[in-house]
Amino acid sequence: MSTATLQEKQGYKIMGMSLPVFGIVTALVLTTTFMGVLPKGMIGAYALMMVIGAIFNEIGNHTPIIKDYLGGGPIIVIFGSAALVTYKLLPEYSSEIMKNFMTTEGFLDFYIAALITGSILGMKRDLLIKASVRYLPAIIGGVVTALGLVALTGALIGYGAKEAMLYIGVPIMGGGMGAGAVPLSKIFGSSLAKDPAEMLSIMVPAVALGNALAIVLAGLLDRLGKVKKNLTGNGQLLINNNEAAAASEAKQEAPAALDYKMMGMGLLLSVTFFGVGNIIGKFVPAVHAYAWMIISVAVVKMLGVLPRRYEEGAFQWFQFVMTNLTGVLLVGIGVAYTNLQQVIDAFTLQYVLLVGVTVIGGIIGSGFVGRLVGFYPIEASITAGLCMANMGGTGDVAVLSASNRMELMPFAQISSRIGGAFMLILATTLLGIFG
Repeated sequence: MSTATLQEKQGYKIMGMSLPVFGIVTALVLTTTFMGVLPKGMIGAYALMMVIGAIFNEIGNHTPIIKDYLGGGPIIVIFGSAALVTYKLLPEYSSEIMKNFMTTEGFLDFYIAALITGSILGMKRDLLIKASVRYLPAIIGGVVTALGLVALTGALIGYGAKEAMLYIGVPIMGGGMGAGAVPLSKIFGSSLAKDPAEMLSIMVPAVALGNALAIVLAGLLDRLGKVKKNLTGNGQLLINNNEAAAASEAKQEAPAALDYKMMGMGLLLSVTFFGVGNIIGKFVPAVHAYAWMIISVAVVKMLGVLPRRYEEGAFQWFQFVMTNLTGVLLVGIGVAYTNLQQVIDAFTLQYVLLVGVTVIGGIIGSGFVGRLVGFYPIEASITAGLCMANMGGTGDVAVLSASNRMELMPFAQISSRIGGAFMLILATTLLGIFG
Protein backbone atom coordinates (compact mmCIF):
# COMPACT_ATOMS: atom_id res chain seq x y z
CA MET A 1 0.00 0.00 0.00
CA SER A 2 1.45 3.39 -0.96
CA THR A 3 2.27 6.14 1.53
CA ALA A 4 -0.28 8.42 -0.15
CA THR A 5 -3.02 5.82 0.34
CA LEU A 6 -2.05 5.38 3.97
CA GLN A 7 -2.26 9.11 4.58
CA GLU A 8 -5.64 9.35 2.88
CA LYS A 9 -7.03 6.70 5.23
CA GLN A 10 -5.58 8.45 8.29
CA GLY A 11 -8.24 11.14 8.22
CA TYR A 12 -7.72 12.41 11.76
CA LYS A 13 -4.99 15.05 12.05
CA ILE A 14 -3.43 17.18 14.77
CA MET A 15 -1.88 20.48 13.67
CA GLY A 16 -2.31 19.26 10.10
CA MET A 17 -0.18 16.16 10.78
CA SER A 18 -1.35 12.56 10.61
CA LEU A 19 -1.44 10.82 14.01
CA PRO A 20 1.67 8.69 13.37
CA VAL A 21 3.72 11.72 12.32
CA PHE A 22 2.48 13.84 15.23
CA GLY A 23 3.17 10.93 17.59
CA ILE A 24 6.78 10.70 16.40
CA VAL A 25 7.26 14.48 16.72
CA THR A 26 5.78 14.42 20.25
CA ALA A 27 7.97 11.48 21.30
CA LEU A 28 11.09 13.27 20.05
CA VAL A 29 10.22 16.57 21.78
CA LEU A 30 9.40 14.86 25.10
CA THR A 31 12.56 12.73 24.89
CA THR A 32 14.57 15.91 24.38
CA THR A 33 12.79 17.50 27.35
CA PHE A 34 13.25 14.67 29.84
CA MET A 35 16.85 14.02 28.79
CA GLY A 36 17.57 17.61 29.80
CA VAL A 37 18.71 18.76 26.36
CA LEU A 38 15.74 20.91 25.30
CA PRO A 39 17.35 23.99 23.68
CA LYS A 40 16.99 27.29 25.53
CA GLY A 41 15.19 30.22 23.94
CA MET A 42 12.49 30.12 21.35
CA ILE A 43 13.56 26.85 19.66
CA GLY A 44 12.97 24.73 22.76
CA ALA A 45 9.97 26.82 23.84
CA TYR A 46 8.22 26.51 20.49
CA ALA A 47 8.81 22.76 20.29
CA LEU A 48 7.50 21.92 23.75
CA MET A 49 4.69 24.49 23.84
CA MET A 50 3.33 23.57 20.40
CA VAL A 51 3.20 19.89 21.36
CA ILE A 52 1.60 20.50 24.77
CA GLY A 53 -0.86 23.01 23.31
CA ALA A 54 -1.92 20.66 20.50
CA ILE A 55 -2.47 17.71 22.86
CA PHE A 56 -4.46 19.63 25.47
CA ASN A 57 -6.45 21.38 22.74
CA GLU A 58 -7.51 18.02 21.30
CA ILE A 59 -8.50 16.79 24.77
CA GLY A 60 -10.57 19.90 25.47
CA ASN A 61 -12.27 19.83 22.08
CA HIS A 62 -13.39 16.23 22.54
CA THR A 63 -14.34 16.18 26.23
CA PRO A 64 -18.12 16.28 26.88
CA ILE A 65 -19.42 19.33 28.78
CA ILE A 66 -16.04 21.07 28.45
CA LYS A 67 -16.25 21.18 24.65
CA ASP A 68 -19.89 22.31 24.66
CA TYR A 69 -20.11 24.65 27.64
CA LEU A 70 -16.70 25.62 29.02
CA GLY A 71 -14.77 26.83 25.99
CA GLY A 72 -13.28 23.53 24.86
CA GLY A 73 -9.58 23.37 24.06
CA PRO A 74 -8.36 26.77 25.35
CA ILE A 75 -9.46 26.25 28.95
CA ILE A 76 -7.84 22.80 29.08
CA VAL A 77 -4.65 24.16 27.51
CA ILE A 78 -4.38 26.91 30.14
CA PHE A 79 -5.24 24.93 33.26
CA GLY A 80 -3.62 21.71 32.03
CA SER A 81 -0.36 23.58 31.42
CA ALA A 82 -0.63 25.24 34.83
CA ALA A 83 -1.10 21.79 36.41
CA LEU A 84 2.04 20.47 34.69
CA VAL A 85 4.06 23.19 36.41
CA THR A 86 2.23 23.20 39.77
CA TYR A 87 2.58 19.44 40.22
CA LYS A 88 6.10 19.35 38.72
CA LEU A 89 5.22 16.93 35.93
CA LEU A 90 7.81 18.57 33.68
CA PRO A 91 11.52 19.13 34.43
CA GLU A 92 11.94 22.47 36.19
CA TYR A 93 14.38 23.78 33.60
CA SER A 94 11.81 23.27 30.80
CA SER A 95 9.21 25.27 32.76
CA GLU A 96 11.76 28.07 33.10
CA ILE A 97 12.39 28.01 29.34
CA MET A 98 8.66 28.46 28.69
CA LYS A 99 8.27 31.17 31.36
CA ASN A 100 11.23 33.14 30.04
CA PHE A 101 9.92 32.86 26.50
CA MET A 102 6.62 34.41 27.58
CA THR A 103 8.05 37.12 29.82
CA THR A 104 11.67 38.24 29.42
CA GLU A 105 11.90 37.11 25.78
CA GLY A 106 8.72 38.95 24.87
CA PHE A 107 6.54 36.38 23.09
CA LEU A 108 3.37 37.77 24.71
CA ASP A 109 4.14 41.26 23.38
CA PHE A 110 5.03 39.82 19.97
CA TYR A 111 1.72 37.94 19.75
CA ILE A 112 -0.45 40.83 20.94
CA ALA A 113 1.34 43.27 18.60
CA ALA A 114 0.45 41.06 15.64
CA LEU A 115 -3.16 40.73 16.77
CA ILE A 116 -3.72 44.42 17.48
CA THR A 117 -2.10 45.66 14.27
CA GLY A 118 -3.64 43.05 11.99
CA SER A 119 -7.11 43.07 13.47
CA ILE A 120 -7.42 46.88 13.44
CA LEU A 121 -5.95 47.34 9.96
CA GLY A 122 -8.11 44.47 8.74
CA MET A 123 -11.31 46.10 10.00
CA LYS A 124 -13.55 48.24 7.86
CA ARG A 125 -12.76 51.90 8.46
CA ASP A 126 -16.35 53.05 9.01
CA LEU A 127 -16.97 50.18 11.45
CA LEU A 128 -13.93 51.16 13.52
CA ILE A 129 -15.05 54.78 13.72
CA LYS A 130 -18.65 53.92 14.67
CA ALA A 131 -17.72 51.30 17.26
CA SER A 132 -14.98 53.29 19.02
CA VAL A 133 -17.19 56.19 20.11
CA ARG A 134 -19.76 53.81 21.63
CA TYR A 135 -17.38 51.52 23.47
CA LEU A 136 -16.64 53.46 26.68
CA PRO A 137 -20.32 53.55 27.77
CA ALA A 138 -20.41 49.74 27.51
CA ILE A 139 -17.31 49.48 29.74
CA ILE A 140 -18.80 51.88 32.30
CA GLY A 141 -22.09 49.94 32.28
CA GLY A 142 -20.24 46.73 33.07
CA VAL A 143 -18.11 48.27 35.84
CA VAL A 144 -21.03 50.01 37.58
CA THR A 145 -23.19 46.87 37.51
CA ALA A 146 -20.32 44.63 38.68
CA LEU A 147 -19.35 46.85 41.62
CA GLY A 148 -22.99 47.43 42.58
CA LEU A 149 -23.83 43.73 42.61
CA VAL A 150 -20.74 42.66 44.56
CA ALA A 151 -21.32 45.41 47.14
CA LEU A 152 -24.95 44.36 47.57
CA THR A 153 -24.01 40.68 47.83
CA GLY A 154 -21.22 41.47 50.31
CA ALA A 155 -23.68 43.32 52.52
CA LEU A 156 -26.25 40.51 52.37
CA ILE A 157 -23.83 37.68 53.28
CA GLY A 158 -21.98 39.58 56.00
CA TYR A 159 -18.71 40.12 54.16
CA GLY A 160 -19.26 43.87 54.03
CA ALA A 161 -20.33 46.03 51.10
CA LYS A 162 -17.24 48.25 51.14
CA GLU A 163 -14.83 45.32 51.58
CA ALA A 164 -16.45 43.32 48.79
CA MET A 165 -16.40 46.27 46.39
CA LEU A 166 -12.86 47.48 47.16
CA TYR A 167 -11.00 44.20 47.75
CA ILE A 168 -12.79 41.92 45.30
CA GLY A 169 -14.80 43.95 42.77
CA VAL A 170 -12.25 46.65 41.96
CA PRO A 171 -9.23 44.28 41.54
CA ILE A 172 -11.21 41.92 39.27
CA MET A 173 -12.34 44.77 37.01
CA GLY A 174 -8.94 46.48 37.26
CA GLY A 175 -7.04 45.20 34.23
CA GLY A 176 -5.11 42.15 35.46
CA MET A 177 -1.96 41.88 37.59
CA GLY A 178 0.77 44.19 36.30
CA ALA A 179 -1.52 47.01 35.17
CA GLY A 180 -4.22 46.35 37.78
CA ALA A 181 -3.60 44.52 41.05
CA VAL A 182 -0.01 45.73 41.54
CA PRO A 183 -0.68 49.49 41.16
CA LEU A 184 -4.00 49.06 43.00
CA SER A 185 -2.19 47.50 45.98
CA LYS A 186 0.08 50.54 46.13
CA ILE A 187 -2.87 52.95 45.88
CA PHE A 188 -4.76 51.04 48.60
CA GLY A 189 -1.66 50.72 50.78
CA SER A 190 -0.90 54.45 50.74
CA SER A 191 -4.55 55.46 51.22
CA LEU A 192 -5.29 52.96 54.02
CA ALA A 193 -1.82 53.05 55.66
CA LYS A 194 -1.30 49.34 55.04
CA ASP A 195 1.49 47.28 53.50
CA PRO A 196 0.97 47.02 49.71
CA ALA A 197 2.15 43.38 49.89
CA GLU A 198 -0.70 42.63 52.30
CA MET A 199 -3.16 44.32 49.95
CA LEU A 200 -1.77 42.35 47.03
CA SER A 201 -2.20 39.04 48.88
CA ILE A 202 -5.92 39.86 49.24
CA MET A 203 -6.33 40.93 45.61
CA VAL A 204 -4.36 38.20 43.79
CA PRO A 205 -6.80 35.33 44.48
CA ALA A 206 -9.71 37.53 43.35
CA VAL A 207 -7.93 38.41 40.11
CA ALA A 208 -6.86 34.80 39.48
CA LEU A 209 -10.28 33.32 40.22
CA GLY A 210 -12.04 36.09 38.29
CA ASN A 211 -9.82 35.36 35.30
CA ALA A 212 -10.61 31.63 35.47
CA LEU A 213 -14.34 32.32 35.72
CA ALA A 214 -14.19 34.83 32.84
CA ILE A 215 -12.67 32.16 30.58
CA VAL A 216 -15.38 29.65 31.51
CA LEU A 217 -18.17 32.19 31.02
CA ALA A 218 -16.72 33.21 27.65
CA GLY A 219 -17.22 29.64 26.48
CA LEU A 220 -20.78 29.66 27.84
CA LEU A 221 -21.56 32.93 26.05
CA ASP A 222 -20.34 31.43 22.80
CA ARG A 223 -22.68 28.50 23.44
CA LEU A 224 -25.55 30.90 24.22
CA GLY A 225 -24.95 32.66 20.90
CA LYS A 226 -25.45 29.39 19.06
CA VAL A 227 -28.85 28.98 20.71
CA LYS A 228 -30.00 32.64 20.77
CA LYS A 229 -28.73 33.82 17.40
CA ASN A 230 -30.31 37.27 17.75
CA LEU A 231 -27.91 38.09 20.62
CA THR A 232 -24.69 37.69 18.68
CA GLY A 233 -22.94 39.01 15.60
CA ASN A 234 -20.65 35.95 15.58
CA GLY A 235 -17.57 38.09 16.12
CA GLN A 236 -19.03 41.34 14.79
CA LEU A 237 -19.49 43.93 17.53
CA LEU A 238 -21.58 46.59 15.81
CA ILE A 239 -25.16 45.84 14.72
CA ASN A 240 -25.55 46.93 11.11
CA ASN A 241 -29.17 47.69 10.32
CA ASN A 242 -28.36 49.85 7.34
CA GLU A 243 -29.10 47.96 4.13
CA ALA A 244 -27.10 50.41 2.04
CA ALA A 245 -24.07 49.88 4.24
CA ALA A 246 -24.51 46.13 3.98
CA ALA A 247 -24.65 46.39 0.19
CA SER A 248 -21.54 48.55 0.18
CA GLU A 249 -19.78 46.03 2.38
CA ALA A 250 -20.61 43.24 -0.07
CA LYS A 251 -19.06 45.21 -2.94
CA GLN A 252 -15.73 45.69 -1.21
CA GLU A 253 -12.63 44.13 -2.72
CA ALA A 254 -12.04 40.46 -2.07
CA PRO A 255 -9.14 39.69 0.30
CA ALA A 256 -5.77 39.56 -1.40
CA ALA A 257 -4.24 36.17 -2.20
CA LEU A 258 -1.78 34.81 0.36
CA ASP A 259 1.54 36.55 -0.20
CA TYR A 260 4.65 35.81 1.87
CA LYS A 261 6.20 39.23 1.21
CA MET A 262 3.00 40.90 2.36
CA MET A 263 3.12 38.82 5.54
CA GLY A 264 6.68 40.04 6.06
CA MET A 265 5.43 43.62 5.76
CA GLY A 266 2.74 42.77 8.30
CA LEU A 267 5.35 41.46 10.73
CA LEU A 268 7.41 44.64 10.37
CA LEU A 269 4.34 46.86 10.76
CA SER A 270 3.24 45.04 13.93
CA VAL A 271 6.58 45.39 15.70
CA THR A 272 6.92 49.00 14.47
CA PHE A 273 3.56 50.00 15.90
CA PHE A 274 4.52 48.27 19.15
CA GLY A 275 7.59 50.50 19.21
CA VAL A 276 5.44 53.58 18.55
CA GLY A 277 3.31 52.67 21.58
CA ASN A 278 6.44 52.49 23.72
CA ILE A 279 7.74 55.82 22.39
CA ILE A 280 4.53 57.64 23.32
CA GLY A 281 4.37 55.73 26.62
CA LYS A 282 7.81 57.08 27.48
CA PHE A 283 6.42 60.61 27.43
CA VAL A 284 2.96 59.78 28.81
CA PRO A 285 3.58 56.85 31.19
CA ALA A 286 0.18 57.19 32.88
CA VAL A 287 -1.34 55.30 29.93
CA HIS A 288 -0.06 51.80 29.09
CA ALA A 289 2.04 51.39 25.95
CA TYR A 290 -0.51 48.86 24.61
CA ALA A 291 -3.17 51.56 24.77
CA TRP A 292 -0.96 53.98 22.82
CA MET A 293 -0.31 51.24 20.28
CA ILE A 294 -4.05 50.70 19.80
CA ILE A 295 -4.62 54.44 19.42
CA SER A 296 -1.78 54.86 16.91
CA VAL A 297 -2.93 51.94 14.74
CA ALA A 298 -6.54 53.13 14.92
CA VAL A 299 -5.59 56.69 13.92
CA VAL A 300 -3.63 55.41 10.92
CA LYS A 301 -6.59 53.23 9.91
CA MET A 302 -9.14 56.02 10.36
CA LEU A 303 -7.05 58.47 8.33
CA GLY A 304 -6.62 55.90 5.55
CA VAL A 305 -2.94 56.74 5.04
CA LEU A 306 -1.73 53.17 4.45
CA PRO A 307 -2.19 51.56 1.02
CA ARG A 308 -4.56 48.61 1.06
CA ARG A 309 -1.84 46.01 0.43
CA TYR A 310 -0.03 47.05 3.61
CA GLU A 311 -3.24 46.56 5.56
CA GLU A 312 -3.75 43.20 3.87
CA GLY A 313 -0.20 42.21 4.80
CA ALA A 314 -0.81 43.05 8.46
CA PHE A 315 -4.08 41.12 8.37
CA GLN A 316 -2.44 38.06 6.78
CA TRP A 317 0.34 38.11 9.40
CA PHE A 318 -2.29 38.35 12.16
CA GLN A 319 -4.13 35.36 10.68
CA PHE A 320 -0.92 33.31 10.52
CA VAL A 321 0.00 34.09 14.12
CA MET A 322 -3.52 33.46 15.41
CA THR A 323 -3.86 30.17 13.52
CA ASN A 324 -0.48 28.68 14.40
CA LEU A 325 0.69 30.27 17.64
CA THR A 326 -2.43 30.65 19.80
CA GLY A 327 -1.81 27.22 21.33
CA VAL A 328 1.73 28.29 22.24
CA LEU A 329 0.41 31.42 23.89
CA LEU A 330 -2.26 29.56 25.87
CA VAL A 331 0.37 27.17 27.21
CA GLY A 332 2.45 30.19 28.19
CA ILE A 333 -0.50 31.72 30.03
CA GLY A 334 -0.91 28.52 32.01
CA VAL A 335 2.78 28.13 32.77
CA ALA A 336 3.79 31.73 33.45
CA TYR A 337 0.65 33.54 34.56
CA THR A 338 -1.76 31.04 36.15
CA ASN A 339 -1.01 30.08 39.75
CA LEU A 340 -3.22 27.04 40.15
CA GLN A 341 -2.68 26.89 43.90
CA GLN A 342 -3.95 30.44 44.37
CA VAL A 343 -7.09 29.60 42.42
CA ILE A 344 -7.64 26.43 44.48
CA ASP A 345 -7.00 28.22 47.80
CA ALA A 346 -9.60 30.88 46.93
CA PHE A 347 -12.39 28.33 46.61
CA THR A 348 -14.49 29.17 49.67
CA LEU A 349 -18.21 29.45 49.02
CA GLN A 350 -18.40 33.08 50.14
CA TYR A 351 -15.38 34.17 48.12
CA VAL A 352 -16.45 32.32 44.97
CA LEU A 353 -19.92 33.86 45.24
CA LEU A 354 -18.51 37.39 45.42
CA VAL A 355 -16.15 36.79 42.50
CA GLY A 356 -19.00 35.23 40.53
CA VAL A 357 -21.42 38.12 40.98
CA THR A 358 -18.66 40.56 40.01
CA VAL A 359 -17.94 38.82 36.72
CA ILE A 360 -21.62 38.20 35.98
CA GLY A 361 -22.36 41.85 36.77
CA GLY A 362 -19.77 42.87 34.19
CA ILE A 363 -21.49 40.65 31.62
CA ILE A 364 -24.98 41.98 32.37
CA GLY A 365 -24.07 45.66 32.52
CA SER A 366 -21.87 45.75 29.43
CA GLY A 367 -24.30 43.61 27.44
CA PHE A 368 -27.28 45.80 28.35
CA VAL A 369 -25.56 49.14 27.73
CA GLY A 370 -23.82 47.71 24.67
CA ARG A 371 -27.19 46.85 23.15
CA LEU A 372 -28.44 50.38 23.87
CA VAL A 373 -25.52 51.90 21.93
CA GLY A 374 -25.88 49.49 18.99
CA PHE A 375 -23.67 46.51 19.85
CA TYR A 376 -24.54 42.83 19.85
CA PRO A 377 -25.02 41.93 23.55
CA ILE A 378 -22.80 38.84 23.54
CA GLU A 379 -19.89 40.58 21.82
CA ALA A 380 -20.29 43.59 24.15
CA SER A 381 -20.38 41.29 27.20
CA ILE A 382 -17.25 39.47 26.08
CA THR A 383 -15.16 42.52 25.21
CA ALA A 384 -16.40 45.30 27.52
CA GLY A 385 -17.37 42.90 30.32
CA LEU A 386 -15.22 39.77 30.50
CA CYS A 387 -12.12 41.48 29.11
CA MET A 388 -12.38 43.96 31.99
CA ALA A 389 -12.75 41.07 34.46
CA ASN A 390 -9.89 38.91 33.20
CA MET A 391 -6.13 39.06 33.78
CA GLY A 392 -5.12 41.72 31.27
CA GLY A 393 -3.49 40.85 27.94
CA THR A 394 -3.11 37.14 28.64
CA GLY A 395 -6.69 36.96 29.85
CA ASP A 396 -7.89 38.70 26.69
CA VAL A 397 -6.35 35.99 24.53
CA ALA A 398 -7.82 33.23 26.72
CA VAL A 399 -11.32 34.76 26.81
CA LEU A 400 -11.45 35.50 23.09
CA SER A 401 -10.07 32.07 22.28
CA ALA A 402 -12.62 30.34 24.53
CA SER A 403 -15.44 32.30 22.86
CA ASN A 404 -14.01 31.89 19.32
CA ARG A 405 -13.87 35.66 18.80
CA MET A 406 -10.16 36.44 18.46
CA GLU A 407 -10.93 39.11 15.85
CA LEU A 408 -12.27 41.30 18.67
CA MET A 409 -8.76 41.70 20.16
CA PRO A 410 -8.58 45.50 19.58
CA PHE A 411 -11.68 46.05 21.72
CA ALA A 412 -10.47 43.55 24.31
CA GLN A 413 -7.22 45.50 24.58
CA ILE A 414 -9.12 48.77 24.97
CA SER A 415 -10.85 47.17 27.97
CA SER A 416 -7.65 45.86 29.50
CA ARG A 417 -5.51 48.93 28.91
CA ILE A 418 -7.67 52.05 28.74
CA GLY A 419 -10.36 50.45 30.90
CA GLY A 420 -7.67 49.39 33.37
CA ALA A 421 -6.37 52.96 33.59
CA PHE A 422 -9.94 54.13 34.18
CA MET A 423 -10.23 51.65 37.09
CA LEU A 424 -7.11 53.07 38.77
CA ILE A 425 -8.71 56.51 38.69
CA LEU A 426 -12.02 55.11 39.92
CA ALA A 427 -10.27 53.20 42.76
CA THR A 428 -8.63 56.43 43.96
CA THR A 429 -12.04 58.15 43.92
CA LEU A 430 -13.76 55.28 45.78
CA LEU A 431 -11.05 55.23 48.45
CA GLY A 432 -11.58 58.95 48.97
CA ILE A 433 -15.29 58.26 49.54
CA PHE A 434 -15.20 54.97 51.49
CA GLY A 435 -11.59 54.71 52.70
